[in-house]
Amino acid sequence: MSMSRDYLREVYVTHVLDCLADPTKIRVIAELSEDVQSVLPYLATLLPQAGYNHAAGILMIYPMMVNLRLEALVKAGRNVRGVGLAVVYNFVWAPPIGLVLARVFLHDPLLALGFLLVMVVPCSSMSIGYTGLAEGNLELATVIVALSFVLAVAAVPLWMLVFAAQYQVPLPIQDMLGSILTVLIAPMLLGYLTRRGLVHWLGETRFQRLQPLFPSLSLLAMFGIVFLIFLAKATLIVTQWSTVLLLLVPNALFVGITLAGITWLNRRLGLSYRDNMAVVFASTGKNNGTAIAIATMAFSPLVAIPAATMPIFQILLLVLYLKAAGWLRGYFGERAVAPQEPRAKVG
Repeated sequence: MSMSRDYLREVYVTHVLDCLADPTKIRVIAELSEDVQSVLPYLATLLPQAGYNHAAGILMIYPMMVNLRLEALVKAGRNVRGVGLAVVYNFVWAPPIGLVLARVFLHDPLLALGFLLVMVVPCSSMSIGYTGLAEGNLELATVIVALSFVLAVAAVPLWMLVFAAQYQVPLPIQDMLGSILTVLIAPMLLGYLTRRGLVHWLGETRFQRLQPLFPSLSLLAMFGIVFLIFLAKATLIVTQWSTVLLLLVPNALFVGITLAGITWLNRRLGLSYRDNMAVVFASTGKNNGTAIAIATMAFSPLVAIPAATMPIFQILLLVLYLKAAGWLRGYFGERAVAPQEPRAKVG
């Protein structure tokens, strides 16, 4: 017992909140005088409903980083306006809109913080795929995705400090910086080195055949973590299903408002159809896997629930936007070239 007292001297209770799952219980947020990360795996074995998996976030993020082309950043100067707009939309436009939506619809501080975390994470690498299907500017989309991951290293902790102060929730800044190092920086470097090694070993053509495998591995890891999150919070979801269902409203509104608002602004600013598709998909599609990883490593599974529900409307509305590509061409003053029918030979 003396070793336990020396290991952890004091516990500071900073917040006492109502329990979402059981009205007869409470939730407590506390700060510890010492770092107890080294004993968390042991504590997880003692607590029946606890879970601890430090490597889960890495397993989810690392495969998608293999396809991230950091060398594309050297091409950022070719389309300064498109890149600049995407940066503004991702890190200046999205957070304030998210804060307004969280204030209106989400009254639990941890759920609101989780929703706001989604607003500041990098854009999804799937935006490159959407851009390609819409015949948009693939080079611009690739540059935006790579740059957003780099800028997120600074943007995420800065914005989360602002949001945590708004909800008077203590921000575990050391844990957050550690999670960013683990979730963004380390997988980014490992993914880049893996890509270089595979291209050198297999060649560019054979590597391109493997590329679809890496997003699939990330999706499988994300689905596994989402399953564990909802399993751990099954009581909350069943007893307070209306609270969890309410998360879908700000999620859908954010995606819808962003798609419509950015499209209108891009047209007013004179962007072409191809540049618009790259900017819109890279500004609206959020990397929910990154948000889930940061939330589970730096906060708690409850903070990860908004990111786990975000793909429901994000994917649906992005696909609908993709289906509207023909109309969008006309909206931006372009017309698709109709395929010419082969002429019959005479004689």
